[in-house]
Amino acid sequence: MSVARARLLIACPDGRGIIAAVAGFIAEHQGNVLDADQHTDPEHGEFFMRAEIELNGFDLTCETFDAAWTPLADSLDMRWRMNWGTRKKRMAILVSRESHCLHDLLWRWKTGELDVDVPFVASNHADWRGDVEALGIPFHYLPVTPESKPQQEAELSRLLEADAVDFVVLARYMQILSPSFVERYPERIINIHHSFLPAFAGRRPYHQAFARGVKIIGATSHFATDVLDDGPIIAQATLEVGHWDTVDDMIRKGRDLERVVLARAVRLHAQDKILVSGHKTVVFE
Repeated sequence: MSVARARLLIACPDGRGIIAAVAGFIAEHQGNVLDADQHTDPEHGEFFMRAEIELNGFDLTCETFDAAWTPLADSLDMRWRMNWGTRKKRMAILVSRESHCLHDLLWRWKTGELDVDVPFVASNHADWRGDVEALGIPFHYLPVTPESKPQQEAELSRLLEADAVDFVVLARYMQILSPSFVERYPERIINIHHSFLPAFAGRRPYHQAFARGVKIIGATSHFATDVLDDGPIIAQATLEVGHWDTVDDMIRKGRDLERVVLARAVRLHAQDKILVSGHKTVVFE
């Protein structure tokens, strides 16, 4: 039987007694810690913690928690957030013409593997409208040119706000989002790309890698920032290749990696298992 639980995430300067203070606070309010992970970064002197709290018997609510918790959090200079588990996170998907990541995410959503809601899919091409709408998900066709980019992003922002979207997934969305757009959604845009960057940046990376005889290919999922493909990394995977692999083989294998790595990043984010520290992430699995 599932137990109602909240998730508390903490980042603060490291020091003695933090775990005891957090556990003591939860116990003082009749809470039960169902799961806890912590990590200390000795290089930067930072402490990170994720705790799942059983809500049955916990005498604080979303209305009363902040006032009770804030004195302790302020005394330890904490950055923190609390997810009460009252609703699923709402995930919008952006896609262009390559659909392997889109279809994989939708399959995982439909089977319940990804515990999220999908309010809409948007694309600068209309190719996948039928596939998306067949699942009962709204599809928004938002064509874009260099001249119309500000208007297109303004409409996308309007859709995200209107549907109360929590985070956005770039499922091979082959458009560079403007810095002003990305800044509105810090740590809320998840991207996927091949791991050849920066060695094989630009167009046709698999062809470049094939020509150089690489022995490993990979995929990387990260939070988008205003610097292209430079955000904090969430998940990665690699696969060995060899002289017997053609360009088509490498593209096929690369797509498989991209699907798995993006899905993993989405699952981690949906479960509040990622904390960002500067240019790095702490991922609790």
